[in-house]
Amino acid sequence: MPIFAVHYTYSDATIADRDTHRPRHRAWLADQVAAQTLLSSGPYPDGSGALLLFRAADAGTLAELLAQDPFAQEKLIDQVRAVEWQPVLGVFAE
Repeated sequence: MPIFAVHYTYSDATIADRDTHRPRHRAWLADQVAAQTLLSSGPYPDGSGALLLFRAADAGTLAELLAQDPFAQEKLIDQVRAVEWQPVLGVFAE
């Protein structure tokens, strides 16, 4: 199944809102890890956004999944960039 690198860009104006909704966001992420859909995720140290690595059948399936993220539902993400990624070496290579 393809792996997608998803880049979230957050707005500076939503820092307090992200803090409020972070527990639900992280619970959703934990559910995706348990379902083996999310391989890894984490914020950028400067607070500008996050990188998430997902397995999904295709881009449409990924878009449906990302729409369920509480951060997306609360409109705390300014931009989403999702690209299929093909690891050839390392822990994510098949």
